[in-house]
Amino acid sequence: TGIFAWISANAAEEDTKAGKKKITPYWRTLKSGGILNGKYPGGVKRQMKLLKDEGHKIIAKGKNFIVDNYETAILKI
Repeated sequence: TGIFAWISANAAEEDTKAGKKKITPYWRTLKSGGILNGKYPGGVKRQMKLLKDEGHKIIAKGKNFIVDNYETAILKI
């Protein structure tokens, strides 16, 4: 599934650059354990900014960054 997430993320960034407002919110998908994905466009810094813009808290865990309380923070039903 990693390659498909990467393809979707890059397509969403192309849409953003084209001026589209409704794009796939790829930055909400996390690696196992809530880890941010460095392979997304702009790397961890971009994903971190987009998540913070939505009000999520990012914390350092070792050499990785994770969304605080990722188990419940991203999915809201």
